[in-house]
Amino acid sequence: MLFLLACLTASAQRYEKVPFGDFEHWTVRFVTESQVIGGQEKTLYVIGPTDTIRGNDPYKYKNTIWSSSNAFAKVMGVVKTSTNVTPDDGPTGKCAKLATEFASCKVAGLINIKVLAAGSIYWGKMLEPITGVSDPYAFMDWGIPFTKRPKAFVLNYKASIPNTGKLVKGTTFRTTEFNGYDAAEILFILQNRWEDEKGNIHAKRVGTAVYHVEKSTSGWQSNFRIPVIYGDARKAKEYKPYMDLISGDKTMYALNKKGKKKTIQEEAWAEADCPVTHAIMMITSGSQGAFIGAVGNVIWVDEIRLEY
Repeated sequence: MLFLLACLTASAQRYEKVPFGDFEHWTVRFVTESQVIGGQEKTLYVIGPTDTIRGNDPYKYKNTIWSSSNAFAKVMGVVKTSTNVTPDDGPTGKCAKLATEFASCKVAGLINIKVLAAGSIYWGKMLEPITGVSDPYAFMDWGIPFTKRPKAFVLNYKASIPNTGKLVKGTTFRTTEFNGYDAAEILFILQNRWEDEKGNIHAKRVGTAVYHVEKSTSGWQSNFRIPVIYGDARKAKEYKPYMDLISGDKTMYALNKKGKKKTIQEEAWAEADCPVTHAIMMITSGSQGAFIGAVGNVIWVDEIRLEY
């Protein structure tokens, strides 16, 4: 009987691969920075079909649901790039490497901009070119249309979290250090979204699967499973404060039906059986928000899939 029950349980589970979630395929972009900062050709990576693109043009998200913190910026006519998400060698092929690093911009040999950025991958679009650093989330179109109800978010990951006890805030001309701790974050949430008559975007949280990687691993953690909590996650024993509704410094944006950028107003917890309209997925090497983090945090991810 126990053997039969085990077989029935195993057969009831089904895994669905996420497009390009094995990270075997990447689009390579070659962008030439402005002469005033050196005029070098830099490489940006996009998780998507194997392809090569040359030119200082915004990326057109036609064949992939993925974007990242890799940035193509054009501020006051100056073209600048930064890359902290790259392909790397994994156990069975390629994986994605996400690192918290400084991005700097030098003019005439002097550093005039230096910002700290966590390496992040997410479902959605980067609204290129980036034209400022005051609100980096404002250039991200978060989430994709999605109506399914998975049981869990599953992936393989490896992490290096030095945990020196020091955090850095790096914003343009100023860098400060203070005591604190930064974890890598894996976030998968399901929403029910709608627009009002003014085109504003509202949402209720239907499903929550969020996990903080708080320490280094000795190797790859295979088939790591984060269950999706449906309904009010605060009532679940697994609930942690970082699973709460999106607000404050981590405000997210999306394009409405008319193509205008609006804040996603995640207003309440939905009933567990509420229909799902959108999914937001993000994996990042830091969870402190824009421009704050622990330099040296790195997370590698591979084989992302959904369990049903």
